Amino acid sequence: MNNKIKQFAELISDSSKTVFFGGAGVSTESGVKDYRSEDGLYNTVKEYGVSPETILSHSFFKKNPETFYDFYYKYFLECEVEPNAAHIALAKLEQMGKLSSVITQNIDGLHQKAGSKMVLELHGTTSKHYCSDCFAPFAVEDIKALKGGVPHCRKCGGIIKPRVVLYEEPLNDEVVEKAVSEIVNADLLIIGGTSLAVYPAAMYIRYFRGRNIVLINKGETQYDSSADLVFRENIGAVLSETVRFVK
Repeated sequence: MNNKIKQFAELISDSSKTVFFGGAGVSTESGVKDYRSEDGLYNTVKEYGVSPETILSHSFFKKNPETFYDFYYKYFLECEVEPNAAHIALAKLEQMGKLSSVITQNIDGLHQKAGSKMVLELHGTTSKHYCSDCFAPFAVEDIKALKGGVPHCRKCGGIIKPRVVLYEEPLNDEVVEKAVSEIVNADLLIIGGTSLAVYPAAMYIRYFRGRNIVLINKGETQYDSSADLVFRENIGAVLSETVRFVK
């Protein structure tokens, strides 16, 4: 793998604008559950009788807020996780002036916790919440302090909602426009920890017109044949080793 790592580092060193596009696999090394692995969120089907996509949908949130929040506390708020080697390496690349932005499908806020500043969160974040009626903001600490149950707004009594994009909801237009602009203007696109199977986010890759694509993912993706380099190893190991050789 060492020669490939050095090739990867050279691509980053020579690039005038590098963008990272990542998915769930970036955070699994921190202990965050993904959807499709054996110990992922699909095990919730046994517990709740429905898929995680159903629980994390707008209509389910409106009709079954108690079950939604039981799931949300257990699998998101009560999981104390820290950035892993991948998050730290990407933050380092940004500090070195070698990474323009991180575009992520994750909602865990670990990129920012690692030190990344330019992060575009396509699916929102669990670090912020708001009242679904009056839109008053609430910090995640306010929600955690309740230790269960459905949180309600202190001002109007409305149900508080995580600032995440649920299934059946559109992505934020401003975030999408910025993400597409970053991809269009990049000459190196690093894709990591994603099967590129989640739409519409995955389709934004099609806007890339730059020189090189590097793909880091344990499973095959539809873009493998388009990539200059493909890594099947752990993303944290690949990125942290690569940073050592970037000039």
